[in-house]
Amino acid sequence: MIIINVKEEESIDRALKRYKRKHRNVGIVKQLRARKHFIKPSVQRRNEVLDAAYRLKKFGSNN
Repeated sequence: MIIINVKEEESIDRALKRYKRKHRNVGIVKQLRARKHFIKPSVQRRNEVLDAAYRLKKFGSNN
């Protein structure tokens, strides 16, 4: 459960912005979507390797 303490002179908008940022950083929605369907460990590992290879190719060395 995410708890946000609203400070004395803080506006509700600012507190809501902090809540949204903390919610996004915790990754609750991403975790719920991942748990929705079971993915075999071998398939999950293969996807991780393919994603890493893609990132290395696209953003890796600038040669």
